[in-house]
Amino acid sequence: MCDAENSEARIVRDLLSRVGDKWSLLVIRMLHEHSMRFTELQRSIDGISHRMLTQTLRNLERDGLVSRTSYPEIPPRVEYAATDLGRSLALPVLGLVEWAAANHASITDAREAFDAARD
Repeated sequence: MCDAENSEARIVRDLLSRVGDKWSLLVIRMLHEHSMRFTELQRSIDGISHRMLTQTLRNLERDGLVSRTSYPEIPPRVEYAATDLGRSLALPVLGLVEWAAANHASITDAREAFDAARD
């Protein structure tokens, strides 16, 4: 494999790792239709810590999937929004989120059956 192929494979792996984590998927889902402030996002995503949301937003911003707009007001206001690239990711992300919601009971049943068989 040549260096260009290695580089491309590494970029694909890195990006799949980023968008494949549970917090990134939920942030993209929340921002796909409209911008939100940090505290709105944190309240909307059950279980995410301040630190994890900060890290997730920075990573998504670095990848060009989320934009951060700071308004010179008192108190300061910062809003996050999905970029065009981030919105293009929303359709497959929402499909995955909907699939998980529709199938969580079946997966829970399968896990319980598997665990019971191993005991």
